[in-house]
Amino acid sequence: MARPVAIITGGGKRIGAAISLAFLELGWHVIIHVNNSHQEAQQLLDNFEQKQDAKPSAEIIKADFQDDQQLQRFIDEVNCSNHVIEAGGISAIIHNASFYIAKDIEQISLSDIRLMNRIHIEVPFLITQAFIPNLRAAKGNVIGIVDTSLGRSWNGLSHYTSSKAGLRQLMMNFAGELAPEIRVNCVAPGAVLAADWEAPHYASIIEKVPLGREGEPEDIAKAILFLINSPHLSGQVITVDGGWSLNQ
Repeated sequence: MARPVAIITGGGKRIGAAISLAFLELGWHVIIHVNNSHQEAQQLLDNFEQKQDAKPSAEIIKADFQDDQQLQRFIDEVNCSNHVIEAGGISAIIHNASFYIAKDIEQISLSDIRLMNRIHIEVPFLITQAFIPNLRAAKGNVIGIVDTSLGRSWNGLSHYTSSKAGLRQLMMNFAGELAPEIRVNCVAPGAVLAADWEAPHYASIIEKVPLGREGEPEDIAKAILFLINSPHLSGQVITVDGGWSLNQ
């Protein structure tokens, strides 16, 4: 029996690696997209094979999504994957690819805005659109990784948070337009794996989390699996922040 197929963008490290591992442990075939983290993704697969004493059902596809040709090559490679063909479709796409660098609003350039919109809005739109037939065939799921900034002002991150708000709205539109065959939801992580520039104030953020700790990548992966296994949920945003939003 063919394994269901999951695509994880940015699936080689940090939260993406935890999501990839969660699907591998379920016995799915996982297509791990990477840009600069091929080595980390390969190490993830090597560790899985050593621990499970079995070769993981996975493939790594490297593509820089800023480049139209590389994005199209990624789409073409997925469509030609024997695992997708054997499974008769794609059961899950997790739009996790993301990055950001804090900048004062006066320093944010047009290219900064365009880059954030490219990665967080254009690419998820184009990938989902390209795979609609495969998603419908498998009655699949699309999940966008957003954040907890909606309706709030985060200093130095207007270019990032506005694009993530766009991703959230894009997922809501997809949820409406692709129903009933395809379910679409979002997961919004709170404080998980601080970036280097966040370190000075990260501890003060954790102090405000009612559950008393930062989130783990595995917490996000578990929320995704919950959505995958909840057939009557679509158009929802699950906030995984330990209750942090209660105190913002």
